[in-house]
Amino acid sequence: MIEDLVEDLSGSDEKDELYEHFNFAVDKGQSLTRMDKYLLGLIPNTSRNKIQNAVKANCILVNGKPEKSNYKVKPLDNISVLMPNPPREIEIIAEDIPLNVVYEDEDVILINKEAGLVVHPGFGNYTGTLVNALTYRFQDKKTKSGEEMKPYLVHRIDKNTSGIIIVAKNEWAQIHLAKQFFNHTIDRKYYALVWGDFKEDEGTINVHVGRNPKDRLVMTTFPEGDQGRHAITHWKVVERFGYVTLVECVLETGRTHQIRVHMKSIGHPLFNDATYGGNEILKGTTFTKYKQYIKNCFEIIPRQSLHAKQLGFIHPTTEEYLFFDSELPMDFSTVLDKWRSYSKYKEIDE
Repeated sequence: MIEDLVEDLSGSDEKDELYEHFNFAVDKGQSLTRMDKYLLGLIPNTSRNKIQNAVKANCILVNGKPEKSNYKVKPLDNISVLMPNPPREIEIIAEDIPLNVVYEDEDVILINKEAGLVVHPGFGNYTGTLVNALTYRFQDKKTKSGEEMKPYLVHRIDKNTSGIIIVAKNEWAQIHLAKQFFNHTIDRKYYALVWGDFKEDEGTINVHVGRNPKDRLVMTTFPEGDQGRHAITHWKVVERFGYVTLVECVLETGRTHQIRVHMKSIGHPLFNDATYGGNEILKGTTFTKYKQYIKNCFEIIPRQSLHAKQLGFIHPTTEEYLFFDSELPMDFSTVLDKWRSYSKYKEIDE
């Protein structure tokens, strides 16, 4: 159903959704016409090749179902055109911002994003983003089809989350990758330092996630079948420190703040996640030295302790499976070392 594909258009991170850009209700008197030809006359600034690429990626729906380019449009058909980016865009300013490039070819570029870097310009962050940096990097370059090269987002990660993000360099790559994200065939693994210990070594969180009705800037969980959207996170303990635990999280879906809100929902907020209550001392002793120790840790990693560590996908052109792993950033690895020392030399008394 179209409703399952279309997310709200407000700016947010961690989205793997498609957005409805156009919707056409076919007139009663419409003669039978090939769909690509029909749309070519209605969508501004497009080409038959772009339409056919969208069709191949199942991004054009007729009455809620994908159809081929040669589908004959009939009276009263409802046609929706879905694309990875929101239809409302702002002017992107090219800015020379250093990036840690993991891999790059004619179709894709993978960045190991630093914490603090916003992915896309939006309210309050019109400059200094990853897209501004990539626009600068791609300026005066052409795609293999001769078009101006520019970054095409297929997913996002939070401003204060570090790790691997993939960006397409042409429209076909964007559509191809966006469908992989939507179909949950992308392999993603995150590392998170969370408050508390776990009774089990691994588990799955299957709880709906949606915007908090009382505060639209944050997310919350809802009973399944109620509000929000279906969300699944698989977690596994990597290392235990007593008061905190390092876990790996594998996303089956990609909702806004999914790992952060899911972990909070089971009583394990991310370490120093101010949005979801992890910036308070939730486990440990009442000793002054311990409080100072936690304060020092918060200063080392002044953000939620979350890193997008691994990413695997099918290349849009070669159809080869590519897999990338990234090292934890300095702030994250330093805090882990401090907890290793603390748990080794201090007696943890729950």
